[in-house]
Order: sequence, then structure tokens, then C-alpha cells
Amino acid sequence: MNFFEAVLLGIVEGLTEFLPVSSTGHLTITEKLLGMQIDDPTVTAFTAVIQVGAIAAVLVYFRQDVGRIASAWSRGLVKPELRSSFDHRMGWYVILGSVPVVIAALLGKDLVTGAFRNLWWVAGALIGWSVVMVAAERFGRQQRHETDITARDSLLIGVVQCISLIPGVSRSGATISAGLLAGLDRVAATRMAFFLSIPALTAAGLYELPQALDGGIPVAATAVATVVSFLVAYASVAWLLKFVAHHPITWFVGYRVALGVVLIVLLSTGTISAT
Repeated sequence: MNFFEAVLLGIVEGLTEFLPVSSTGHLTITEKLLGMQIDDPTVTAFTAVIQVGAIAAVLVYFRQDVGRIASAWSRGLVKPELRSSFDHRMGWYVILGSVPVVIAALLGKDLVTGAFRNLWWVAGALIGWSVVMVAAERFGRQQRHETDITARDSLLIGVVQCISLIPGVSRSGATISAGLLAGLDRVAATRMAFFLSIPALTAAGLYELPQALDGGIPVAATAVATVVSFLVAYASVAWLLKFVAHHPITWFVGYRVALGVVLIVLLSTGTISAT
């Protein structure tokens, strides 16, 4: 992997990680166009590792919220009188919502790094999950705010997050949709999606780091892509929060469906191969 490819993949990751369009799907498509073997374990590992850059952007952007929640959660462990605070409960909600995807990723590792790394899956997921996003906007009541989040909401969103292990679904698209269907407003659902991304993507990146380093991709290229993804993702986080406050997530559906259709045409005509 050369410097240009590393920068390009970092930009793709940073732009798409938190938009409901699937960063893994876009990275898979881009890696294929660059001539990489997309179901190679090293390429899969590289994709997971550079997502840590995007997570670092979330940590920096939400540093006050994350610090406050982490502090309230840890202090509540030893001081029972503090356990009724929302920040303490939110700490547990993030942990609870992260458990399902960790279990699913470990149990389904061969599918995630193998069979799902196929452009037919990406195309189908891009189109198929768009239907869910439309339904979430159509039927979600959006009457509840962040402080109304419960353990049940967190677990529901966490379970739905597992579906995003399929490239093309979109982790943010899955979690935001689940939040909307649970009755949360768009900003609350989006912020919860951001918080749940921290443990999930950090764990995935650290787990895949040895494979990425041992598989032949230069350490410098991995570092460059990760830094670029951080810089671009930071701008994306700020933009998305402002956007969803005034626009439905269905704004992204047209793009998702169009990209899925283009992929199907390219695959059907043999212009590109699925893996």
C-alpha cells in the first residue's frame, strides 16, 4: 500500500464512519477498485484498525460528555447515592449496548472477515437497510430525549448494531434507526450511536491490530490512514449532529440505493468481481 492509497482510504473512512451510508461498505468498494483482495484477513484487519482514528475523533469531540459520564459511572461504583444520576446510568447503558456486538463479532468472525466481505453483500445491504431507515423515520415517534434513554433502549440499539457487521448496512444507520424506532428524537439517537461506537470500534481495531501489522501492510501506511481518518471524521461528527437536528436520515437513502444499484450492474456485467 502506497501513501496515496493510505490517504484515500483514510478520507473514505473519516467521511463515511458516522454517516448512515456504511464506512465498511465504502472501504470495501474502494479497496476493490484499488486492486486489493477484499476478503484477505489483512485487508479486513486494516479496515478495522483505521476506524480507531474515527473513534479518536469522537472522543475528542465529546471529551466533556465522555469525561463526565466516565467520572459519574466510576464514582457511582463506590458511592451508592450517586447511582441515580443519568450520567452514571448512561455509563452502564453504553456498556450494556456494546455487549451484543462484541459477542456477535467473536462468534461470527469467519463470516465478518470472510463471506460478508463480498460486494454482493454490500450492494444488498445498502439497498435493504435503506428500507429500515425509511420505516424508522416514518414510524418513529421521536418524542423522547437523551435523558429518557433506558437500559431497554440501550440493549435494543446494541442488538440492532450487530446487523451492521454486514458491510453496507452502516453501524450508524443501524443504531440511529433503532433509536428512532424506540421513540428517541434524531439528536438523542445519533448521540447514542456515537457513544456506542467508542467501545465497539476500539475493541475491533485493537483486536485486528496484530493481523494488520503482521500481514504485510506497512506500519507507516496504517498510521497515515488512521490519522487522516481522525481529521476527516472530526469534521464529519460536527456536521452530522447539526444536520440530523433539522433533516431526516432518509436524505441518505437515495445515495445508498443508487450506489447499491450501480454495484449490482457492475457485478452483473462482470466489470468487477465480488471479492
